[in-house]
Amino acid sequence: MFRKLDDSISVSEQITPADVEAAAALGFKMIINNRPDDEQPGQPAGADIREAARDHGLAYVAIPITHSGYSTAQVDAMRDALAKADGPVLAFCRSGTRSTFAWALARGADGEDAEVLATKAAQAGYDISPVRAFLAAR
Repeated sequence: MFRKLDDSISVSEQITPADVEAAAALGFKMIINNRPDDEQPGQPAGADIREAARDHGLAYVAIPITHSGYSTAQVDAMRDALAKADGPVLAFCRSGTRSTFAWALARGADGEDAEVLATKAAQAGYDISPVRAFLAAR
């Protein structure tokens, strides 16, 4: 369920409060929620995930990203959250793709090579080609 991009971050499809306990047991220190509430009927509320994270000693950051794209503020928020993480991060959205793109854009903004990012994403089963042009522009 959790797909490792590198030693600092893994991504996942939508998680539940019960999955937060599993994440804590695996050593994650922060949860990043890249999914807006009410995107799909029946999805767990961000507040419930945040509460579960708190209960298990994990930091929680919400950076909701819709299908309309990524803003500079969202990329900067992702950069900030990753920089402040006190250990491995688990980021999630509906499928893990938006979280992977947000990670790639954040790392690219920090100067990491686009090819390296693409390789890491591909090894986890994600294709970052839709955001490659933005990585090149940074």
